[in-house]
Amino acid sequence: MISRSVEDYLEAIYELVCEKGYARTRDIASKLGVKPPSVTEMLQKMGRQGLIIYKRYHEVQLTEKGEKLAKSVIKRHRLLKEFLMLLGLDEKIAEEDACEMEHIIHPKTVERLALFMQYLKNSPVASRWIEDFRRKCAVDDVSRG
Repeated sequence: MISRSVEDYLEAIYELVCEKGYARTRDIASKLGVKPPSVTEMLQKMGRQGLIIYKRYHEVQLTEKGEKLAKSVIKRHRLLKEFLMLLGLDEKIAEEDACEMEHIIHPKTVERLALFMQYLKNSPVASRWIEDFRRKCAVDDVSRG
């Protein structure tokens, strides 16, 4: 089983490679808000797990296994964030909650949520239901605020 911390590192490395074309220790540290020595320690661990190729003073590369896991984490994150925003949550809150939820949600739940989201996007009945729900949320927000 992969730890939450390892998933966060995989996600950060993948995103850095997509953004910049490479991932270095200091970039990872900056993205995750940790100190470079902590990153080095984790990268060594991840290298032993076969998730990355790490050589001191070189760019970090994801292995096929590491890239597959990184994409899985990112997919869960995006799905959860999209679902939370569909519920009418502010993007910042949806982002924060998705970051927490992506590590604990069961794969079967992710699968069902993806199917549900697909249904909502393709169903005219669902789009009316979503609008009604958002209006209800707006009324509740005003009455509480």
